[in-house]
Amino acid sequence: MTATVTIDQETCKGCVLCIPVCPPKVLEMSTAVNSKGYRYPILHDGCTGCELCAKVCPDFCFEVYRESGQ
Repeated sequence: MTATVTIDQETCKGCVLCIPVCPPKVLEMSTAVNSKGYRYPILHDGCTGCELCAKVCPDFCFEVYRESGQ
């Protein structure tokens, strides 16, 4: 299964709740900030599409699209 994740960097308030819940540990906080002055998560290769980041995000910054590959 492949997954595509989009992160709304401008909506993010830098709470970092998404970082520890990511099982493959492919999220990290950027060193850059958005227009509101908050650091936001960036996604590296290896996402499994588990959606835990989207479920824990209080600002709904994540959208996860999964494809079965069939």
